Amino acid sequence: MVSLDAALEHVKHEVGGLLDAETIYASCATHEYEWKAGGPLDPAATVGLMLRQVAAGNVAGSAVVRMAGGAFTESAWCQARQRLPLAVLEDAAAGIAARVREAAGTRADWQWRGRRVRLVDASNFSMPDSAELRAHFGDVPGQTPGCGFPIAHCLLVFGMDGGELGYWDASPKDTGDLANTPAAHAAAIQPGDVLLGDDAFGAYVHLALLRGRGADGVFPAHHARTMDFTPGRPGGPGAAKGAPSSRWVESLGHDDQVVEWFKPKQRPAWMTAEQFAAVPASMLVREVRRTVYRKGFRPMVVVVATTLLDAAAFPADEVVALRLRRWDVETDIRHLKTTMNMEVLRTETVAGVMKELAAFAVVYNLVRLVMADAARRQGVSPRRLSFADALAWVRHAEPGHEPPVLKVVPDRPGRVEPRAVKRRPKPFDLMNRPRSEMRKSIMDKHKAPT
Repeated sequence: MVSLDAALEHVKHEVGGLLDAETIYASCATHEYEWKAGGPLDPAATVGLMLRQVAAGNVAGSAVVRMAGGAFTESAWCQARQRLPLAVLEDAAAGIAARVREAAGTRADWQWRGRRVRLVDASNFSMPDSAELRAHFGDVPGQTPGCGFPIAHCLLVFGMDGGELGYWDASPKDTGDLANTPAAHAAAIQPGDVLLGDDAFGAYVHLALLRGRGADGVFPAHHARTMDFTPGRPGGPGAAKGAPSSRWVESLGHDDQVVEWFKPKQRPAWMTAEQFAAVPASMLVREVRRTVYRKGFRPMVVVVATTLLDAAAFPADEVVALRLRRWDVETDIRHLKTTMNMEVLRTETVAGVMKELAAFAVVYNLVRLVMADAARRQGVSPRRLSFADALAWVRHAEPGHEPPVLKVVPDRPGRVEPRAVKRRPKPFDLMNRPRSEMRKSIMDKHKAPT
C-alpha cells in the first residue's frame, strides 16, 4: 500500500500542516464547499487518495478502491473527485512549492550569484477521447475524427535551485507559448528572480513584463532578430534594411554590449489593448556572444539576450553558462510526464483534467521537498539527486522508516543520448478510421454467407 503519511512525517517541519485534515477542511470552507463529515470520502480522505493514486503511477480508480480497503465503490470515488474544489488542490500544491523555495532559499550554494533562478518551457499531454475534451482542447491536426486523442498545451515554471513546480496550466493545443506568461509570472515569479527559457520567451513584450515585476530574463537570441556587435554600429527604428532593429548604447567588453530595444508596432494576439499600451516604448537589453568549447564536440556559438545589465555583478561568461542550464527544464518535464506517468491523463472532463494536473503538482512538489531535505543531509545540490529514487521512497515508505539517503546522479556535463526508442512497437496498423467502422468491417469480413 502506498504510504504518503510515512513520507510526510520526515518533512513535517517543512510541510507545516498543509495536508492535514484541518487545513484541507479550512481550504474547503474558504472556497464555500460544504461536505458531509465523517464519511470515507470526505475532502481530506479524497485529497489523500488522489495523491496516493498519482504517486502510485496514476493508477485506475479500481486500484484506489483497493487502496482504501473497498470502503466505497468506484462510482462513489469518481463522484467524490468531481465534488472536490480544484482550488483546494491548487492551494496545497502552491503551499508545498513555497516550502521548497524557502528550503532552497536558505542555501546560497544552490543559487546563482545570490539570485533565485526559474525555468520556463511549454509541453503537451494527451487525454481520453471524450466529446467534452475534444471540443475544449482540440485534436492532433490532420487526423480523422475519432482516430486521435485531445492534446493540451501546458506552460510550466520550475525552480532551478529546488526544482519545485511553481506554475502549470492546460490550454487548447494551438495556444502560443507566451499566451499564459502573465499568469505564470503572477504565480511563480518574484522580484529578484531570473527566468531562463528558449528563444520564444526572449520577445520584447515578455522581457518588458519581467522587468515590470522586478525580475530578469536570460534567453537565447531569437532567430528572427538581427544582432551586430560592432561598437557604434547603426540601427534602431527606421534603420536600413538588414541593420539591427536595436540602437547601440555601450560596449561592456568583447562581444558584450548594451543596446536599446523598441516596442513592436503590432500587438501580440494574447495581450489586450490595455496590457499592450502599458508596455514601455523601449528598454535596455544586454547582448552577449561567446564561443563555447566542449570536449569531443565542435565549438558552439551562443548568443544571449538578458536584462542583467551589470557586467561586474554578472560576468558575461557566467551569464552564458547560466543560459546553458536551461536544459534542466527538459529533465523536470521528463520527471512529470515519464517518471510520474503524466503523459496521458485519465479523466474525461475539463474540470477533471485540471484536478488531475493539480494532484500531480502536489505529489511532484512533495517529492522535491523530500529531495531538498535529503540534499541538506547529504551535502549535495538537489539537482544531483535521483528524482525516481525519491519518488520510489515516497511510494513505499512505512512508519518507522529512516529518512532516505537518495541516489546521487553522476555529474556528466555534455552528455548526449539519442532521442530514439530501442524496444520495437507491436506490428499493428494505425487506427485511420473510427473504431466503430473498423469493428463493423471486421465483422462483415468474417460473417457467415447467407
